[in-house]
Amino acid sequence: MQYVEDDFRPSRWLRNRHLQSMLASTAWRRGRILRGAAPLLAAQRELLLDCGAGVRLQCFLSSPAHGNGPAVVLLHGWEGSADSLYVLSLAQLLFAQRFAVARLNLRDHGDTHHLNRELFHSCRLPEVIGAVRALQQHLEGTALRLVGFSLGGNFMLRVAAQAREAGLDLAQVIAVSPVLDPAQTLTALERGLPGYERYFVRKWLRSLRRKQAAWPGSYDFRQLARRRGLRSMTAELVRSHSEFATLEDYLNGYALTGARLARLEVPALILTSLDDPIIPADGLARLARPAALSITVTRYGGHCGFFQRLTGPTWLERRILAELGAGRGAQPAPGAGAGLETS
Repeated sequence: MQYVEDDFRPSRWLRNRHLQSMLASTAWRRGRILRGAAPLLAAQRELLLDCGAGVRLQCFLSSPAHGNGPAVVLLHGWEGSADSLYVLSLAQLLFAQRFAVARLNLRDHGDTHHLNRELFHSCRLPEVIGAVRALQQHLEGTALRLVGFSLGGNFMLRVAAQAREAGLDLAQVIAVSPVLDPAQTLTALERGLPGYERYFVRKWLRSLRRKQAAWPGSYDFRQLARRRGLRSMTAELVRSHSEFATLEDYLNGYALTGARLARLEVPALILTSLDDPIIPADGLARLARPAALSITVTRYGGHCGFFQRLTGPTWLERRILAELGAGRGAQPAPGAGAGLETS
């Protein structure tokens, strides 16, 4: 691994990895972000995308008033949504720069539990590929830029790795703190601060209750709700509501490690940190390293944080804007970005 200095150096009081991770979604940012996102939200149109095999996914598309600029698709993390604060914060900055911004909801995220009978799981890649294809057709073949956070970043990288065979025209992909090895992430959640696992269990149970309410004849999660911990819950959901024989098979099914990214041809950037409390950075060493893949690792930043100060755009948002701006019509040199930056 090569280490190159980067420019993300938060103040000492802001370096705590748990503080960085929590800031991305804390409610105190909501008012400021919603005020800034007002033009984006006023311009949005809801699209129900035909993803094939009878699956529909929801998307909100905001296009500039005076002609479309480059199109960017944003995808939230697990149990987030198109209206998550970190999604809206980046979306409004992109919209102000005249990007057409599509905020996609995964199955059973946001207010979409009624759209599809079957439950969400993280191996439902074909429908996300179908959603990107449907968006591309809606935007008349525009080369899309994909940006995903956490599990959304994992999905976007997997979409990009299959772009050629799926017939997708992608300009570039940026994955923020993507899930690398799901088994490692599950262990990190179990062994880390108890608040992380409780947070996801609470949000997941709320989502499952909404699914049951939308499809009362199909689901009864009362027994599942008595289980304790993500591992036990996930194993039961895999057993009862998936095609996977074991929990290990399921977790391996959406891992990025091994050869999963070997066929990646779309210029792709992973932005992550060494101190991420949810995504162990040692998974990076087990990724395939195609020439199209670039990785930037910072010393600080937590999980999807990267706050240099409490107000204004984050370091992460400025970096993404710079990457997407540089990508407007520019073609990277062969093999560009194949190095690993760490600060």
